[in-house]
Formats: sequence, structure tokens, C-alpha cells
Amino acid sequence: MDFSRFRVISFDCYGTLIDWESGIWDALQRLFLANDGRAPVSRAQALAAYAEEESAAQRANPAERYDAILASTHKALAKRWGLITTPGLDEAFARSIACWPAFADTAEALRGLKRHARLAILSNVHRHGIEQTMLKLGVEIDLVCTAEEIGSYKPDRSNFEYLLRQVRHHFDCAPEDLLHVAQSPYHDIAPAKALGLACVWIDRQGLAEGGGWGAIPQLKELPQPDAHYPDLASLAAEFATA
Repeated sequence: MDFSRFRVISFDCYGTLIDWESGIWDALQRLFLANDGRAPVSRAQALAAYAEEESAAQRANPAERYDAILASTHKALAKRWGLITTPGLDEAFARSIACWPAFADTAEALRGLKRHARLAILSNVHRHGIEQTMLKLGVEIDLVCTAEEIGSYKPDRSNFEYLLRQVRHHFDCAPEDLLHVAQSPYHDIAPAKALGLACVWIDRQGLAEGGGWGAIPQLKELPQPDAHYPDLASLAAEFATA
């Protein structure tokens, strides 16, 4: 790809910049401790169940804030595993988004990419949640679009159409000036490619080499991105030589 042609780089946040799978798994420990203290499922099983329950909640309630989605997902997981939860535990899980860690390469990679283009985020969260996360990114993000203001959740194409309108409004950029970077084939790569956007897949789970799907719903076939890297640092290195 000719990376020098892009004026704006948009990112999925959770899964691409933030290690949400570790954050989710760590936050579930409170539920396990409140029961017999043992996890009834493995990390991989928990993340697969989370993917199913979260996406179902988002489809059923597309206008609901993400903290409410997290709380209802936690409640559904407890029921699924035969565990006892409480409103307090459900709400604590929803608040845990503030503790989800950034990947080790995120801050440095974003600082490098910022030298080449404006940075935007298109995320399936609420504004307050991502404001807490922004402190971990190590760089100022020029544009943030959340599901809360859009009224739907990715992979709905409305989210990407909203991003394109905002990019044109704020930066006077056409769709071909935008590069979308994401980890999730389901939430991001498939719908972005369907709209004709240039896409880079950050395959942190090694899916292309047979890795697991983690906390994202599975697709029968992987969409084809324009470029594919194992981490964000590799993409930043490509931009540095463009």
C-alpha cells in the first residue's frame, strides 16, 4: 500500500489499541470470587461466551449506552454459567472499562503515526468510557466517534458512514484519504471493506495463522484487508518508511 496518500487514520479502540480481552477476563474474576472462587470456564471459553452475549445485547438494544450493555452482558454470562450475580457486580463489571490496559506498543506507535496523519477513533463505547481510556493512549486523538452519539453499534454500516461524514466535516477529507485500522474482522474489517474503505488488519490474535477468535464473534470467512500486520508497531514502522 502507498501509506503516504492517507491523511486520516481511524482506529477501532478496544481490541486494537486497548487489550480488552485481558480487561474482560480480569473483571470477571470478581464474579468468580463471589461464587465458589473458581472460574467455571477457561479464559478462551469466557471470551467466546462474552462475544456471543455482548453482540446479542448490542443487536437487541442498539441505542443503549455501552456501560448498560456491559452490565447486561455480565448478568447474562452469570446466568449462562449458573453463577449468582448482583446489580453491584454487574455495575462493577461495566465500570471496569476504565481499567482495561493498553497494549504495550500502542502509545509509541500512535505517536509515530501522528507524524504522518490525523488520528481518529470509531468505537463501540460511550463517551465517558472512552474519555477514561484516552489517558492511556499517549497522544492526542483528533476525532472520536462513539456508538453513544451514533445510536448503533458496529458492524452496522451507519457507524462507518458517520465516521466518513465527520472526517469530511473536520478535515475536509474524502473517503479515499482515510485508512481504517482494526483488529476485529467482524466489527470493523468486513463492514469497512463493504463500504470500499482502505483497511489494515491488526491481527493481534494470530487468526490468519489459526489463532482463536477471542472476544469477537466468528465469521464463516475472513474478509480480505488491504494490509495485514501482527501488531500496531509493525504498521507504524511501515508508515515511517513511506
